[in-house]
Amino acid sequence: MIARTSWMTFLLGTLIIIMLAGCERTAAPPAATSAAATPASAESLSGTSWQLVKATGGDGKSIEPDDRTKYTLSFEPDGGVVARIDCNRGHATWKSEAPNQLALGPLALTRMMCPDGSMHDRVAADWGAVRTFAIRDGHLILSLMADGGTYEYEPVPSA
Repeated sequence: MIARTSWMTFLLGTLIIIMLAGCERTAAPPAATSAAATPASAESLSGTSWQLVKATGGDGKSIEPDDRTKYTLSFEPDGGVVARIDCNRGHATWKSEAPNQLALGPLALTRMMCPDGSMHDRVAADWGAVRTFAIRDGHLILSLMADGGTYEYEPVPSA
């Protein structure tokens, strides 16, 4: 009786292993449903220009600029980035050493006094906290460290 129980346990275990192995071989890999599933590389930023759509804080609250054309980023192929932040203009460096990773160098920025309601101070303060980027539905999403929020940009319309 004991030998029969052991034999049946062995047989049952073997059948389960065969069934699981068969499932693994027949399961299809998940299909990429959008461009967002593909890791973004430095090539996807190089030579592009963007204008700000909205900024979302870590608390989920969003604000939008009064004029998107006042907040732009242009990623140059040589590793430079040109920024317009409301009434000020600036230049820095950028690099992406791994998919979706983004490091922005120190921002050299003019120091004009922007009008009340400007997003200048917030955008300039968050500059060094950008850590990752993604391109979703044609928009550039810059994410800040420690879930500090995101900036969403759209392509600058061609002239």
